Amino acid sequence: MTSSATDHPRLSMRTLAQASRGTKRFSYDRSRLVPGIVHLGLGAFARAHLCAYTEDALEQDFAAWGITGVSLRNPDQRDRLEPQNGLYTLLNRAPQGETARIVGCVLDVMVGAENPEAVVARLAAPDTKIVSLTITEKGYCHDPASGRLQESHPDIGHDLDHPGRPRSAIAVIVAALSRRRAAGLAPFTVLCCDNLPHNGALVRGLVADFAALRDDTLAAWITRNGAFPGTMVDRIVPASTEADTALAARLTGLLDTAPVAHEPFSQWVIEDHFVDNIRPAWQNVGAELVSDVAS
Repeated sequence: MTSSATDHPRLSMRTLAQASRGTKRFSYDRSRLVPGIVHLGLGAFARAHLCAYTEDALEQDFAAWGITGVSLRNPDQRDRLEPQNGLYTLLNRAPQGETARIVGCVLDVMVGAENPEAVVARLAAPDTKIVSLTITEKGYCHDPASGRLQESHPDIGHDLDHPGRPRSAIAVIVAALSRRRAAGLAPFTVLCCDNLPHNGALVRGLVADFAALRDDTLAAWITRNGAFPGTMVDRIVPASTEADTALAARLTGLLDTAPVAHEPFSQWVIEDHFVDNIRPAWQNVGAELVSDVAS
């Protein structure tokens, strides 16, 4: 982090009004947002892709689509974003010049390793309509060759032995779906945003596999009522650097310890299959909603 960056006030709701002219800021009433999306794996890609599309959708067709981010293990992302009230800067590195945008749709970040019960409760809450994921291939605890759950995986073994303290994303999802079923709530849509072959069908199978190890009737309920849309995602999002922090400070006049730089091009193709057809209006801001991602 450069000394010139640290000379600026820290980005937050309190300092937002001090942002430099030319900084794009959200125009919607952030106090009206409700965490309708819980995203597992709130890394740079998710914040430059899913969160950016959601931010665009909120600007055009406001609804209660706030995002709760979840880091399953590492508190670093939470520790950077919490003092900023979840705000962060998107840096668009376009050939014609670099621009800055402050994103407001991330309301908070939780850490699964610190309080797995709180994470499960957030997923199980009635307001949660979509649980999205960018946890990389290894986070799914599966056998890539067969696409089935790897029951011998240490995290899966832990989660079967300690159902009240789930560690893996699959176990967290199943625990929350079990709680929703018991409460008489519909399941949430599970939206995988990792670049895996047939990602929606893959996650559906893994969730069903794990659920069946706990309760066959739960697995059947999820299979019958759940939605696991397939997706294709594309955007180049380099790892954040001190140079990005310095650029964000220069463009906005504020210190942001969690900026994200990205290229202008972005693509998101989504199978239009959501529980009760509830989702943000992503189709109005560049996402392609299709009947079959593979076609």
